[in-house]
Amino acid sequence: MLNGLRVLVVEDHPAIAMDIGDLIERAGGEVVGPVGSLHEARQTVKADHAIDAAVLDVNLSDGDVTPVLESLRARKVGVVVYTGSAGLPSGVGERHPDIVVLQKPVQPGRLIGEIQRACHRVSA
Repeated sequence: MLNGLRVLVVEDHPAIAMDIGDLIERAGGEVVGPVGSLHEARQTVKADHAIDAAVLDVNLSDGDVTPVLESLRARKVGVVVYTGSAGLPSGVGERHPDIVVLQKPVQPGRLIGEIQRACHRVSA
């Protein structure tokens, strides 16, 4: 399903990050990370230019994920936001109305499907 796509996972809850990573691998993707902080995510995005998609939690221990999301979108990386909060930080949804925001938890098939769709949207 994910056919070797490299998917960055940014999630500060280790058990959730592991579950997402396992799901991506079972769907044929390659996990980048997971990383659990804004600092780590920024460093990973800066260093790795072969990221195809990302699953991002919004609220991390050291800040919200907006700078990482913006960097990925500028590089035409497919992004899915997977969060327990109400949604995207102020202004982000207006700048990126096509980003799918999923409220934790969701069915595994839905998450994989949204990752695939996010990649197709940015490549179209």
